[in-house]
Amino acid sequence: MRISTKGRYALRIMVDLATTDPDNYISIKSISKRTNISDKYLEQIISSLNKAGLVKSIRGAQGGYKLTREPKEYTVGMILRSMEGSLAPVACLEDDENQCPHCSDCISLYVWEQIYEAVNNVVNKITLQDIIDKMEK
Repeated sequence: MRISTKGRYALRIMVDLATTDPDNYISIKSISKRTNISDKYLEQIISSLNKAGLVKSIRGAQGGYKLTREPKEYTVGMILRSMEGSLAPVACLEDDENQCPHCSDCISLYVWEQIYEAVNNVVNKITLQDIIDKMEK
């Protein structure tokens, strides 16, 4: 499994918003400057974050973006899944029920399930607040 640039940048953007004035909307230019992500690419990513309800926006001269909730309420998993979709290491684990016709006799399914469980345990446990706290140490 590999996290795309969009996923990595989405996490970087969310951390930036979480560590910036939570009462004000932050402009694309301001976020871009701090995160070193181009305006155009940042707009694409933040649009997806907005559609997922992770950030909210306001237009106009004082417009920009901010988080919809407290940093402790966001997990890394929520953010990555908003960009990547499933974090499953193989396609047969992407659905709630394994649809693969070979799942009952697949010799490697156990390995893929363990990897998927380990990834989910990590990304669902770490919050934006945890990242901020780690940065401050």
